[in-house]
Amino acid sequence: MARGKLYQKMIENVDRRTQYPLDTAVKMLKEMPQRKFDETVEVAMNLGVDPRHADQVVRGTVILPHGTGRSQKVLVLTKGELETEAKEAGADYVGGDDLIKKISEGWIDFDIVIASPDMMGGVGRLGKILGPRGLMPNPKSGTVTREVGKAVREAKAGRIEFRVDKAGNVQAPVGKVSFGEDKLLENAQILIDAVTRAKPPAVKGHYIRTVTLSKTMSPGIRVEKAAPAH
Repeated sequence: MARGKLYQKMIENVDRRTQYPLDTAVKMLKEMPQRKFDETVEVAMNLGVDPRHADQVVRGTVILPHGTGRSQKVLVLTKGELETEAKEAGADYVGGDDLIKKISEGWIDFDIVIASPDMMGGVGRLGKILGPRGLMPNPKSGTVTREVGKAVREAKAGRIEFRVDKAGNVQAPVGKVSFGEDKLLENAQILIDAVTRAKPPAVKGHYIRTVTLSKTMSPGIRVEKAAPAH
């Protein structure tokens, strides 16, 4: 596939066969030519799991101390006194059956969905809409809870969810290229550590196969799998 001149310039100093320490990879990414917009920095990890087996599915949440650099629109599906709690915590949208109906009609102007357990009967009907977009509330990710205020505050503070895809990959944002090196390094290390800790007991052999750092329109930089924490 043809690549633009800027991409070719980016790849000049990246040896695709070398695994770099995480701090070096972050520095290399920051030193690449910049595009005209603030690119998202991502970590991608290929795992030695078979997601077809339920006991090898890797998922979880982690709070990035420096956020993702993107404002998250949080929707809370609840009713009663928890509506007030969600609003006071800073949720962008709060409601019950009215919002469920609106979503069923095609409205998806939000990034995170949090639901109280008593709403899951109605939320379950939204599976075909929310599921493919990774927005379906789930107790394991902390998005089905009666502590809606806490969940909203964490989401606004930079909590992200990660989940392995059908090919065994986990990919998640860790900030913007405008972030300082220290912030990107800390966010990336925390995500890598969280995925590492999420290793299912059923998985044998090599769990983390590759770790790659990239920005929206750049080549990937391979990272040492045992990157030291800083």
